[in-house]
Order: sequence, then C-alpha cells, then structure tokens
Amino acid sequence: MSEESKRREALIYHAKPTPGKIKVVPTKKYASQRDLSLAYSPGVAEPCLEIEKDKDKAYKYTAKGNLVAVISNGTAVLGLGNIGPEASKPVMEGKGLLFKIFADIDVFDIEVNTENVDEFIETVKNIAPTFGGINLEDIKAPEAFEIERRLKEELDIPVMHDDQHGTAIISAAALINAVELAGKKLEKVKIVISGAGAAAISCSRLYQACGAKRENMVMLDSKGVIRMDRENLSSEKAEFATHRKINTLEEAMKDADVFIGLSLANIVSPEMLLSMAKKPIVFAMANPNPEIAYNLAVSTRKDIIMATGRSDHPNQVNNVLGFPFIFRGALDVRATKINEAMKMAAVKALAKLAKEPVPEQVNIAYGETRLAFGNDYIIPKPFDPRLIVEVPPAVAKAAMESGVAQDPITDWDRYKDTLLTRMGSDNKLVRLLINRAKSNPKRVVFAEADQLNVLKAAQIVYEEGVAQPILLGRKEAIERLMVEIEFDADVTIIDPKADEETERKNEYAKVYWEQRKRRGVTLYSAQKLMRERNYFAAMMVNEGDADALISGYSRSYPTVVKPMLELIGKAQGATRIAATNVMMTKRGPLFLSDTSININPTAKDLAKIAQMTSSIIKLFGMEPVLAMVSHSNFGSSNSAESVKVREAVSYLHRHYPNLVVDGELQTDFALNDEMLRERFPFSKLVGKKVNALIFPNLDSANITYKLLKELNEADSIGPIMMGMRKPVHILQLGASVDEIVNMTAIAVIDAQYKEKWEQENAKAK
Repeated sequence: MSEESKRREALIYHAKPTPGKIKVVPTKKYASQRDLSLAYSPGVAEPCLEIEKDKDKAYKYTAKGNLVAVISNGTAVLGLGNIGPEASKPVMEGKGLLFKIFADIDVFDIEVNTENVDEFIETVKNIAPTFGGINLEDIKAPEAFEIERRLKEELDIPVMHDDQHGTAIISAAALINAVELAGKKLEKVKIVISGAGAAAISCSRLYQACGAKRENMVMLDSKGVIRMDRENLSSEKAEFATHRKINTLEEAMKDADVFIGLSLANIVSPEMLLSMAKKPIVFAMANPNPEIAYNLAVSTRKDIIMATGRSDHPNQVNNVLGFPFIFRGALDVRATKINEAMKMAAVKALAKLAKEPVPEQVNIAYGETRLAFGNDYIIPKPFDPRLIVEVPPAVAKAAMESGVAQDPITDWDRYKDTLLTRMGSDNKLVRLLINRAKSNPKRVVFAEADQLNVLKAAQIVYEEGVAQPILLGRKEAIERLMVEIEFDADVTIIDPKADEETERKNEYAKVYWEQRKRRGVTLYSAQKLMRERNYFAAMMVNEGDADALISGYSRSYPTVVKPMLELIGKAQGATRIAATNVMMTKRGPLFLSDTSININPTAKDLAKIAQMTSSIIKLFGMEPVLAMVSHSNFGSSNSAESVKVREAVSYLHRHYPNLVVDGELQTDFALNDEMLRERFPFSKLVGKKVNALIFPNLDSANITYKLLKELNEADSIGPIMMGMRKPVHILQLGASVDEIVNMTAIAVIDAQYKEKWEQENAKAK
C-alpha cells in the first residue's frame, strides 16, 4: 500500500460515515413525553435540588462517576510534536475510544487553547465538576510536571498524565519480571535511561519506588549524559544527574544491566549491546522505530530480554495495559486522586498476571501454542480478558488502604462480576480473530473479486497480513477496480473463463468427473462447470492450490452451497453440515445456529448442530454454554417442535454429560439468569452466561439473526460453515466490507485448524 493510499485511508476512516470516533449515547428512555419531562423540565429539578444539598449525589444522579476528561493542549503529541489543540483532537478522541472499549469508561475530549501553565490549570479546575477523573495527555515537559502536580493538589478527583505514568507503570511491571528472569536484584542493577522527558522522569522515579537505586542510574538527554557538573539543569533532570565522569551513551552502556529507551530510533549499536553485562535487559520503547531494531538486538545477544513499544514483537510496552484499568479502579471507589500506592498496585498486578497460566483465548489470539512466563512474555498481552478483573480491584484496594477512597467496595466477588459484565460492551472478538489469522496467513480464494466490496475486503486482508488473496473474476474488471481503489499489489488474478486457464480447467474437470461420473456427470459437463467461478474455486481448495475460499456476495446462498457440497463434502466423522452466526451483542458474542442450512432438523440433527457449535466456540477460545431454545420451557408444551428440542437435550445429556447445555427454553429465560434462577433453579445453565442459542429450525434462527442485525445494529460474523472437509465459507448476499474481512479471518483460522488436525492425524498414523 502506497503512503498516499495509507494517508487517504486514515482520512476516510476519520471522516466517514460520521466525522470523528466517539459520540454521546442516551442511557435513559426518551420515547414518550413522560420520559422527556423526567429527563428535562420539570423532572430534572429533583436531582438538581438533591445535588445542591449534597454535591456528592452527582455521582448518584449523573454520569459523573463514569466520565473521564481527556485533556490536552497539543504541545507534545506522540511523533508529531507541538501541533496545537485542534490538530490533537483526533488523538484525544482515540484515547477516549480506548477508555471505552477496554474499561467501559465514557470520555469527553477537551482541547485547551493555551500553552500558559496557569491558564491551563485554571481551565481544567473550572470544568472539573463535570468529571469523575482527568486524564492529561500530550503536554510537553517541563510544563507537564507542574500542571499535573498542581491539579492533583487542588482537585478532589483522580488526575493522571498518562504520558508520564502509563509507560512508567507498564515498563516497571516488565522490569520487575525481567530482572527476576535474569537472576538479578533490582536494587543492584545498573540502569541507563535514554531520554529525559516526562515519561523518562516518571519511569525513573517509579523504578526507584520498586527498589532500583538512584546512584545506579544514568540518564541521557539530547546533549549526552546528565552529569552533576552540567549547568542550567531543570529540577527534574538534576534529580537524576550522575557523579560519573562519562559523556556518551556508548560509555554509559558499558557493563550496564538495563537499557531504557524513551528517545530516538537506532541510537543503540550492536557494539553497545555487546558491551552490556550478562543477560542484558533492553526496553527500546521509541515509536514507531525502537532505539535498536528487535531482530538486530536478539541476533546480537542471545541472552537478551527485550521489550519494545511495537505489537509485532514480544513484550510490547503498551499504555493500554494501564490507564483504562487504573481509572476504572479509581472511579469505582470514587478516589480523590491516583497516588503512588495505586500506581504501585497496578505495577504489581500486571507483573503478577504475567506469571499466571495464560487463558487459551489469549494463546489463540496471538497464534501461540502456549504463552508462558519467560524472556518473550514478561508482561500481559493487551487482549488478555483478565486485565479488567485483576488491575482495577488492585487499584481500588490500594485507594482504600491509602485513605483516598470515598466509596469503598465491600463485596469483591460482586465487583469482579460487574467488571466482567462491562466486557460485554466491547467488540474484542473481532480483534482476537484478526490477530490470530495474522499469525499464520493462508491463501484465500475470493470467488467474486470483480465486485467492488469483495475487492476492498481482499485489499484490507492483504495489507493487514490476514490472508494471501487469490482474485477470481473478469481480469479486466478486477484490474480496473484495483486501480480505482489503489490496490497496488502483486496478487494472483484468475479468470476461469479465460483461454489461458484451459489446461487447469481440464485438470479440475477430470478430477471432478472421476468423483461423480456414476452420478450423471459427463466429462463435457464437468469441463463446462469449471468455467463457473464457484466450481473452479472449490476445486482450487480441493486440489491444494488454495487453502480456503470466500464466496456468496452476489448470489443466493443455495446456489453457492450446492457446488461446495458436491465438490468439498463433509469432514471426516461429520454427519451434518450446518452454519452458525456470531452476533456481537452488548452482552458479548452470541452464537446462533443453524442460520443457513438445515430447514427442519431432527432431534439428532439438533444435537449434532449443538456439538459442532460447541467446537466452533472453543475454536474462538471460549467455553461453550448452550441453550436449546423453543417457544416452551421444560415440557410446558408437547408440540412437535418442543418435543424435538427436548429429545435433543436428553440425547446430549446422556452422551455428552460434560457439555454445558440445557433446554427446551424460551429465549428470554436462556439469556436472563435472574429469571432462569427464579423459575427453573434446576437448570444446568443457572449461574452461567449463555453464549450460544440452538434453534429448532431454520426459520427461527435466520429470522432472529437478521432481526438482531438490523434492529440492534449488532455486528455479525457468519454464517460460519460447520462440518465441511475444507475451509469453505459463504457470505450472506450483499455482505459489507467489514463482514467479508471478518469472514476471511474465520476462513484463515479454519484453514489453520484443519492444517493442524491433518498434521496431527498424519503423525498418529
């Protein structure tokens, strides 16, 4: 992708379909005149009067308790410098988006048009009553130190400058673990810090709080080593001035145990790395390019423990591991500040979490067989679902113990359940899928690549490294569209109707004819079928010329399914083919089966569909909890449909006792645990969060999924084909670009899984 294409894509992303990245969404009903009279005049007067008597009741009657201001003057935007308040707004909106998706915290971004410290502080103080917390962002040093210090002293809500403390907290957790793995002591290691800005100062202070000694630290700025005999040092730099008579980074690195980079790309040479002590710890955190390239560093020193700020290498020091969860814990106890005890609690929680067994969901997301504490895993991954239930409680407890919590938590189990519920508002599953697909991309045939949306999706998966697209369709049309969307890549384009493909078509036709010559197929008819893109694409996958295929964008589902069933067929041991759709709901991912294939399945068919859905859910790194739904509850009706569902559940309970499944159940009881517990306390689903609904027939499943998609604007992934011998996935007619991208990720993961299964099968034989 050219730089101009990347630029245009970024601009379009921010401009369309709605300018910006965040919006305000009402949390109360507003349909009737009564609703409006409660929301505004005259009903709004009542909470106003209550708050007038006791301002703390603002937390009860308004959104203040879950609202953070992301505030900047745009003087130190990462990688861009002093670009001003208006130009910094996209960054602040982005920070707001991260707060929401990782910790369900609402944000107003505030850009302040002043570089005067007093004016900035006065502005923040004047608007502070609106918010439950203040996140300062991208403010240049040394002003940032003064602004944060004074606001913390003068306000009674949490204030944190994330540029200072975010990197400090994450890297401190990583440093604690790295030092342990190196077999060293934090109080004895020699540390070199390249950079003397807000982040470097904060990191150095926090490392000291963790046990490092100031006399063992050497800090450098753009002029070289910060020495005690240097003149005109700021108070922050003077704090870390060294008595050693050295001037350069090269001199400082000799025999150092730790290098902390918060400066410039490529300033550390292999020779400097070789001069460090045994088992050196290198955190090269300059972005986008570190102080020394990761591959160069690990090839230079085999004993190195290395972290960077990049997601494409192990041990990413990513601020998103910290600020959403720190503010979550602070807000939830109504802390008056974020103090050193709370920051240290976050450090320890992150360090501890990295040592615990990693959930399969995280291994799947990062394409790892098994992530485990070690040189390449010293801090948790950003997609780790445990962060929300580990870091906020640690921060909240520290706030309580240090006396800054105004609303202490008493029931910690209930609090953790609340935190887990917040995860349902986040669409993390898509990011997990994309990440996993990128770990081992596969060749995917796009059977309708001369359709603009399909080609756009192919461009995205190519540029993101999700898949290696093979484009089927009219070559001239594809090439013209590629120019139009600036898809400048060396990808394979095949027109099944073109003369140059005659030899391959004849080979495929012969194979197909051999398979079906006793079922009315002649060699001539087989050759004719190979001119059709879906037959051709299926044969590419069948013959190993591609790993997976995507089709169905412009044709009805049955017409696309037919060639797949004829050519590909069922997987070994599969008795049914079925499809499931994953709906991204507010309560989390919800699998609906069967949405596309079986019109009126029998009880045993339903049981098989439930088993296959269970396997798919596990493939996503989740534990399946299935409800077999009906219009009745546990025998309340003896209609044929209800009896069928009941028999399917009975079969599963007898033959698969470890599968968490129950029914027959009405959908509201399946999804509302409180209702279920009250009326049917004997159900296997009580106390569990249902993540799959198995419907009694195609009508009910298909109607439900499309209703959810259109009325609730729930994103959908699917239909995902289950039980096929090869990775074949069929889109719904007119699927969006995002849906095609997501389905491509599914196809790649399916191919990864089937490849692994075949390899294990071959070994067993």
